[in-house]
Amino acid sequence: MRVQRVLMPGARVASWTVLGDDHVPVEPVERFLAYLASIERSPNTVRAYAHDLKDWFTFLEVRGLDWRSVTLEDVAGYVAWLRLPPAARDGRVQVLPTLAHHCAESSVNRKLAALTSFCEFHALSTASSWSPFLAI
Repeated sequence: MRVQRVLMPGARVASWTVLGDDHVPVEPVERFLAYLASIERSPNTVRAYAHDLKDWFTFLEVRGLDWRSVTLEDVAGYVAWLRLPPAARDGRVQVLPTLAHHCAESSVNRKLAALTSFCEFHALSTASSWSPFLAI
């Protein structure tokens, strides 16, 4: 999985997407990032959220989880996974408890903010009786 910069013809501002191992955009992430771009979020925010959601979907892939049915325990597992060095995230390498965390608390918090926004977007976009006043 990787993050890819996207520049639409005639567009002045670049956007970002997340590509799966098949080089196809990850559809739920693509919809969310397109929404962020359409409400004119900073390109830096869109880029950061793309990287954060790439990490989330990589975690889900490693664990064999579907993004639509995760639990709070899965999110806690994601935080623990983020703190591992990248080489240890596939579970084949044991990490000593004395090793420093890979991600700083501020990075983990931003990744959780991106995940929260992603989940809220999809919850509101799939609600059968969505109202714009729900977000107030």
